[in-house]
Amino acid sequence: MKYDFRRIEDKWQEYWAKNQTFKAENNSAKEKFYVLDMFPYPSGAGLHVGHPLGYIASDIYSRFKRLKGFNVLHPMGYDSFGLPAEQYAIQTGQHPAITTETNIKRYREQLDQLGFSFDWSREVRTSDPAYYKWTQWIFIQLFNSWYDQEADRAEDVSVLIERLSKEGNKNIKAACDDDTPVITASEWNAMEEEERERFLLKYRLTYLADTEVNWCPALGTVLANDEIVNGVSERGGHPVVRKKMTQWSMRITAYAQRLLDGLQTIDWPQPLKDAQTNWIGRSVGASITFYTEPTEENNSSYPIEVFTTRPDTLFGVSFMTLAPEHPLVEKITTKAQKAEVDRYVEASAKRSERDRMADVKTITGVFTGAYVKHPFSGEKVPVWIGDYVLAGYGTGAVMSVPCGDQRDYDFARHFNIPIPNIFEGVDISEEAFADKENTVIANSDFLNGLSYKKATAAIIKALEEKGIGKGKVNYRLRDAVFSRQRYWGEPFPVYYVNGIPKMIDAKHLPLTLPEVEKYLPTETGEPPLGNATDWAWDTKTNKVVSNDRIDHKEVFPLELNTMPGWAGSSQYFNRYMDPLNDEAIFSNEAISYWQDVDLYIGGIEHATGHLLYSRFWQKFMYDKGWVVKDEYAKKLINQGMILGTSAFVYREEGTNRFLSRGLTEGKKVDPIHADVSLVNASDELDVEGFREWRPEFKDAEFVKEKGVFQVGREVEKMSKSKYNVVNPDAICEEYGADALRLYEMFLGPLEQSKPWNTAGITGVFAFLKKLWRLYHSGEHGSFYLSENEPDQQALKTLHKTIKKVTEDIEDFSFNTSVSTFMICVNELSSQKCHARGILEPLIVLISPYAPHIAEELWSKAGHNTSVSHAEFPEFDEKFLVEDQKEYPISFNGKMRFTLTLPLDLSKEEIEKRVLGDEKTQSQLGGKSARKVIVVPGKIVNIVV
Repeated sequence: MKYDFRRIEDKWQEYWAKNQTFKAENNSAKEKFYVLDMFPYPSGAGLHVGHPLGYIASDIYSRFKRLKGFNVLHPMGYDSFGLPAEQYAIQTGQHPAITTETNIKRYREQLDQLGFSFDWSREVRTSDPAYYKWTQWIFIQLFNSWYDQEADRAEDVSVLIERLSKEGNKNIKAACDDDTPVITASEWNAMEEEERERFLLKYRLTYLADTEVNWCPALGTVLANDEIVNGVSERGGHPVVRKKMTQWSMRITAYAQRLLDGLQTIDWPQPLKDAQTNWIGRSVGASITFYTEPTEENNSSYPIEVFTTRPDTLFGVSFMTLAPEHPLVEKITTKAQKAEVDRYVEASAKRSERDRMADVKTITGVFTGAYVKHPFSGEKVPVWIGDYVLAGYGTGAVMSVPCGDQRDYDFARHFNIPIPNIFEGVDISEEAFADKENTVIANSDFLNGLSYKKATAAIIKALEEKGIGKGKVNYRLRDAVFSRQRYWGEPFPVYYVNGIPKMIDAKHLPLTLPEVEKYLPTETGEPPLGNATDWAWDTKTNKVVSNDRIDHKEVFPLELNTMPGWAGSSQYFNRYMDPLNDEAIFSNEAISYWQDVDLYIGGIEHATGHLLYSRFWQKFMYDKGWVVKDEYAKKLINQGMILGTSAFVYREEGTNRFLSRGLTEGKKVDPIHADVSLVNASDELDVEGFREWRPEFKDAEFVKEKGVFQVGREVEKMSKSKYNVVNPDAICEEYGADALRLYEMFLGPLEQSKPWNTAGITGVFAFLKKLWRLYHSGEHGSFYLSENEPDQQALKTLHKTIKKVTEDIEDFSFNTSVSTFMICVNELSSQKCHARGILEPLIVLISPYAPHIAEELWSKAGHNTSVSHAEFPEFDEKFLVEDQKEYPISFNGKMRFTLTLPLDLSKEEIEKRVLGDEKTQSQLGGKSARKVIVVPGKIVNIVV
């Protein structure tokens, strides 16, 4: 009987959907196991063969845990707010919701055809108002909370208000804005309501502030650092500049130390932990305040605070460097330097922070004309600006010690700034000295002769005594900008009364997106929601009403920004536990049962985005008592990428002439991507197809070699921009989903990147056909299982397979399991094994990898329920215990043949059996054996 994979796969996909085979229960007596995939953004291009890699791995593990008796939650949904749908709306006028719905339908078709065991009853979409109602709810909770550093947890803002009314804020240790003034209880109580609200914004965990942001004029929105590549937007490649805007921010910095500490408690990849550790950037040192020297042009003295990890080098300061965006630059720059400073500031604004941090070779800067006074020596220290200093990192100002820091050293050398030496017995004529452990301070007044540690302690004590500094722990992590100037995102549940943000009561959520005529910013520069005609909040009816009714008494304007892409993904894993609950984000029963994610699979590219922000939200939720764990995922695996094998054609420079690959040597050529669908397995280009695909080259000359045009090949990231995408639909149509699943696992270790080669899938497809034939050995190829007891050889094959596959799945070494299955089927075929006792457990064993063929074989074996309800075969070591030995039989030291004998024979019994064997008699040729040497379990040697 033919292996009709199309019919089989359609049949079982329909069965799973109809019977909700993989639906999880929230009140099961079984032990829970929660497997999560990072949910996808549904793009218009759909899935390519690289996308399912992590999904296949998680599905194998989910199916395995079900077979092991667990109640498995394996949900799927869509991160469906996103810039691509909005850009398409700008270009076409089509509402992003329509585009998104179309794309989701396409994704669902592709996911279904791959046989994933998702619990689709729990599907979520971040753009669904029923879902983002709870994103808005969490935002309100953050707004109504502050971080108590003494309790080391978030508290309700009402607690803060009560303390302010009784004691002021002098003794309140809280995460708050740096410029928060110290006030007394009487000062607080004397404040008007509006003044109090502005003051509380300095403490709230989500707050409004003027922030340096990455502004992309072409996209009309703020971009996160991870949305910028090489100084341009990842989407569209548009220029990005730095500018100040009033934005919503999340006070993630309050959780910096807990985010660091939590990494020690979770089983996540070390490279990802390192990325988060570096991003948070904990450093210990001191904050020091310098004061600018008054001038004839400006008689004010401004404080400039710096943070340094080397306060012991304070006497080595020979200049100070401010970030070009530092608010004091404009105030302290002299008239003589203004033009040069302005030009530098403008140029710096066009470079992203990442570019500026990464560029360690280029030295640029401008002197402001201003000086600060050294806090101990009293010397004048020049103030420069340089784009290697970032306004958002630390204070945006650094004290520059060229003798102890190589970047400062290079800067000073470049601009001929003095480099005083404060290290005893060290030559700094060629480079800076950064070995703090071997430091002995010199030329530093009361620090002379002290080591790094002693000098640090002494200078911090002196700073604190003078009231100009203190010891401090600093973090590179900055509060997360939470506003985007986009339409297609979660609306903020916020309206404004005299410029003060007010929260819409949670019982009136969701606040849904309004209709707009245009998805671009308004002509006056407001975000796209500024185009809405009905976007005002009536506080009497608690409804959205026409903007014409805004009277600033009962009807007020709503927030025009929307939330960023990471908002909806920061709690989706908890919402999956109870996604249909309209009364709460999840029930106590659901969170108490599921608790956290046992296995999370996704890409490392989210290390400092989603995977950091979601940990922050989880810790906040934990503080408020809504979740039971302060880390939401016990184990995380970063799957590698499946890379594309790109095809290139080579055009001679300055011509419209293309050369076949073998003719390019010694020629100047421009490589141009060709669509891989136009290239056959022999790397030969369909020239006419290429001309049709790229009309600009329809008249080009193609120089062939031996009658064919050969392309070049290169392994790159699989991407539609590189025309190397392989569509899984085509693979499933030709080979089936089970073949695709097995092949993606067979390509190599899950965490590694590996190139796709469609030709390689034929081997896996051949294996599936051989597996099918193993079960169809009856008359005319019919299904057949023997009820006879299996022999020892078959039992050994089965149990070594059970052992290896179980270990592989538990170690996530899925690639070696596929090889093991191939060996097993080859051995059983050679043994002509048909025993139910062997072949039925094998069906269960392979079902996590190739579920469709497994379901069909399980059904044919007489079962009327899904193979997913079976029990995973248990390994029995006794079947691998060897009870026979294949002895090499030698004559005068030369091995002539082998003989298999029981291992429990004595020396005498072995000798008797060997001498009595007809092959031995043939070798002796009528002669007698003078001596027989027997080493039980090893060798037999006959001396003739």
